[in-house]
Amino acid sequence: MSSFWRGLIYSSVAGITTALGTIPFLLFNRIVSQKTIDVFLGFAAGVMLAASVFSLALPSIELGGPLRFAIGFLIGGVLVDVMDKLLPHEHFTKGHEGIDVKRLKAIWLFIIAITIHNFPEGMAVGVGAFTPHALTIAIAIGLQNIPEGAAVAASLMSAKYRKSSIFFITLFTGLVEVVGGFLGVLLVSFAENLLPYLLALAAGAMVFVISDEVIPETHLKGAERITTYWLLIGFVLMTMFDVLLG
Repeated sequence: MSSFWRGLIYSSVAGITTALGTIPFLLFNRIVSQKTIDVFLGFAAGVMLAASVFSLALPSIELGGPLRFAIGFLIGGVLVDVMDKLLPHEHFTKGHEGIDVKRLKAIWLFIIAITIHNFPEGMAVGVGAFTPHALTIAIAIGLQNIPEGAAVAASLMSAKYRKSSIFFITLFTGLVEVVGGFLGVLLVSFAENLLPYLLALAAGAMVFVISDEVIPETHLKGAERITTYWLLIGFVLMTMFDVLLG
């Protein structure tokens, strides 16, 4: 299989796994606590952080050296920051961010917020398809998408959305990663020398999201200690998984 198709397939599968997080809520029709949602997100943050370091940042340094890594990493963070400031979006806990657009419904603002998170993840899978870490990155993103999808589903259920809407909205937020994956494989296919920069860019974007969005979101309701432990667990499990896959 070519790296191009591997990137598309892996990003598609990783994106679809987001919908798996809705299954417990759709089957048991149970609203979970904010503490549980924070735990889900903390674990996902740990997985993302380990994947950013070992599957993206280190390969970027190995391929292009520390300077290319530094440039790409910082650009990735700045790009997400610009998106976060320009695009109107809504967090269920933190509230509204970005430009104020009153005509957009709250659910679309929420979808935009998840899109800002998921796009760089999909790009990481697409770009990573050109490295030996392709499968590791795809599994890492897919793995963290399950608790992330659960957090989305729990928030939507708390907001009284119907089961069918919860499933399709959560699935849609995951499919955003396919677009990010396609962009990643497209850029590397046309300019392979960009690979070190793009690996670092994806890492920088994900680390920015973890620090600016995920961790603050989980520390607003008094669950910061247990959330931190679950972040550590996610980081350790993903690190061990990366080592086992070589």
